[in-house]
This record gives sequence, C-alpha cells and structure tokens, in this order.
Amino acid sequence: MRVLTRLAVPTVLLLALSACSASQQAEPERPLRAALTTPTDVDLTWRDERAAVAGHALEYAAAPQGPYTVLQYLDHGVTTYRHPDLMPDTTFYYRLRTYRGPASTPVAVDLPAGDWTADEENADHDWLPARTRPGHQGAERALPAGAPTDLRAVVKEANGILFTWTDNSADEDGFLLEIRRQGSKAYAPVAVLDPDINSTGLVTLPEEKHASYRIRAFAYGERSNVVHLTTGE
Repeated sequence: MRVLTRLAVPTVLLLALSACSASQQAEPERPLRAALTTPTDVDLTWRDERAAVAGHALEYAAAPQGPYTVLQYLDHGVTTYRHPDLMPDTTFYYRLRTYRGPASTPVAVDLPAGDWTADEENADHDWLPARTRPGHQGAERALPAGAPTDLRAVVKEANGILFTWTDNSADEDGFLLEIRRQGSKAYAPVAVLDPDINSTGLVTLPEEKHASYRIRAFAYGERSNVVHLTTGE
C-alpha cells in the first residue's frame, strides 16, 4: 500500500501553472521538440544549460489553450522524456516550465530490511500527511536566499520516513522532495508539496532502502514553446 501519491500536484499549484505573464514566455536555450516514436509513444527532447534553472515541469494538454496538467517534474540534468501508451488518434500538446530555487543540505536514510508488517499496513499513518508545523518558519527571505534548513528524516516503519524542515522562503510556489537513490549520481523529484509546508511523510519503494534526500523551495519561471502531434491508430 502506497499511502503517499508520488508527485501528486496540489490544486493551488495547478492554478499557479495556468497563470503566466508575457514576460515569462522566454524559451529554453534549445526549444522543446516532440517525435512520435511509435503510433502511441511520444518522445520529447530539449536542452537548457542555464545554471540558475533547477529543473522543468513538463505539462501536457488535449487542446492548444489547455487546461495543461503537469506530467512530471524533471531535474535540470534530464533532457528527454517518453510519454507512452497514449490514446490513439488523439492530438497532444506539450510545453516546459522552468523552476528555480535552493535545496537544503541532504540527509542520508538507511531503512531496515523487510516490508510492512500486517499491523503497520493497517495503521493510521498519521505521520504521513503534509502539514505546516507552527514555529518552523525561519526569517522570511526572497528566493533564492531562503533555502530550507534543518532537514531531518525519522524512520517510522520499514518503508516509511517522516521529513521535517524549517521554511526560510516567503515567495515559494511549493517544495520538491528530491531523492538520490543508491548508485545514482543525480537527485530526482519524488513528491511536490504546497507552499508553507514543512513536514511530510514518504512511503518508500523497495529500491529506496538506502538513499539520500533533500528538500527544495522552488518558484516557477518561463514556459517553452508548445509542440503538438497526433497519435496513430
């Protein structure tokens, strides 16, 4: 049972994604491109070497004007994405939106061997929901100065971790919990959280017994060009 949905996009963030001024329309260094690799698989490629960009939110829609939905949050080092098994004979529209902002100092977590016991499976897991703990907002500073601090990870169960941190930013669009799995050199977003949140639980996957985590306060930036194509039969 996976109580926490990975990268579930809160309504407030979807609303923020739909509003963008003309000044936020600058494209990445190389525009987004799309190719139909199979009749129902879309491969997207781009390149953005600006050092200040922490990553991209990949959005898609079924109409030129949207509404657009976040498909995935992707670290700056990721420049390709496959959208597989799509509905045949349907037109899809894609665009990228940059995000910027500082990350906390990482913490390493080693979980005990094994899976949930029956008692753990049926427990309330009241430590899981994202929440705002009073008294854990630091001095309000504008991004990018306000990196989260005091990130702590408490092992709750064989597959569960509670993360807490101090929120030091005043104008974030949200927080990204990022993971670097054992054997990997890069961090990847694993959960997206609303602004002002400073505590959340995570139910881990079997390959995440040993991993490093960090929390990023982020703000959305400019959007890329829009690309579209129609799947085959």
